[in-house]
Amino acid sequence: MIIYDLNCENNHRFEGWFQNADAFETQLEGRLVCCPQCDSHNVRRVPSAVAIAGHHPEQVSATSAVAATMPTSTALMPVGAQAMALYRQLVQTLVTHSEDVGPSFADEARKIHYNEAPQRPIRGQASEDECDALRDEGIQILNLPVPKEEDLN
Repeated sequence: MIIYDLNCENNHRFEGWFQNADAFETQLEGRLVCCPQCDSHNVRRVPSAVAIAGHHPEQVSATSAVAATMPTSTALMPVGAQAMALYRQLVQTLVTHSEDVGPSFADEARKIHYNEAPQRPIRGQASEDECDALRDEGIQILNLPVPKEEDLN
């Protein structure tokens, strides 16, 4: 797994995780890499922040000498608009790559689980009781709130 710092034409900075450098290039050429804030496909790699190594002589002993000299780094979790942009991208990806079965989600999920319907990604609405029943049957589902479109911008 490789993590690249990326920048779009609108100067939004974000990171992308790829299997390897070739996977990044292939996805970039296929227009599969886009900015989570503005959906721009005009993306390029930018230099990453350098991890600063640090060691503390008072902590170095025969058993901890190796650990004390290993580089350390920090990461910031996205907040506010950046987190919402990432969530917007997740929701858009799920919508694009799944079939909307509406209020019959629980019934259709069971049919797929028990091989009574073709295997495919689906989305729809289900009550909390229906979701609990699906989980009790061993059917793995992901329950996501769907924000209003104006909250995603």
